[in-house]
Amino acid sequence: MNAKSDPIPLRENRQGAGDEFSTGELGALAHLYRGEVYRSTLWRTRLDQTTNWSVVTTGLALSLSFAGPEATPLPLLLVGLLVCVFLAFEARRYRYFNVWRARCRLMETDLYVPMLRGRGVQMDGKWNTLLAADYARPQFHISYLRALGRRLRKNYAYILAVQAVAYGGKLAIHPEPAQSFAVFMERAAVGPIHGSWVVLGAALFHAAWVILALYTWRLETHLRPKGKLISIA
Repeated sequence: MNAKSDPIPLRENRQGAGDEFSTGELGALAHLYRGEVYRSTLWRTRLDQTTNWSVVTTGLALSLSFAGPEATPLPLLLVGLLVCVFLAFEARRYRYFNVWRARCRLMETDLYVPMLRGRGVQMDGKWNTLLAADYARPQFHISYLRALGRRLRKNYAYILAVQAVAYGGKLAIHPEPAQSFAVFMERAAVGPIHGSWVVLGAALFHAAWVILALYTWRLETHLRPKGKLISIA
């Protein structure tokens, strides 16, 4: 899909066509809506797959790290990186899902809502032009960064928070409560890497996703596209 596209100018109405859809055109729009719902549902399923992978791998890391007294906390560190990979996959998929979802939402609000309210359906030169332009030159409606932040706030922040709490708990209380801060750091050590560096790296890692979530949230509130198809979060 193109990152940007120029607006498509309205064509003049067909001679004698008026400003209303014919029965055949409404039937075609109904089939179009069904197709967009199907594609939206299909990509929604793909989003759920990557979230499920993240949950399963995090659960597996928890099981391995708390399996016994000699179990290492290293799986909890590695799973955080793996969850970020899944998040990157899901953000890319979400950009495609957002296209089909936005089209469905536009037809629901500007085609079916007036129809259900008894006002009929008319070509007012706004929603139909917007939809036609999106079909003529399809494009993503949000940036990859915004998609990343949106999926992070909706799902992955909770998964990463569980991973962080589990890692801290492993170092602090398993297999027995740490008697001193030195013991805590000793447990955090990974091979030749001192525990203080490992803990610092983990803290920076989690601070980074918190900052990303907050920054993209501000983008959502200040940089929502206007005059385009807008996804409803």
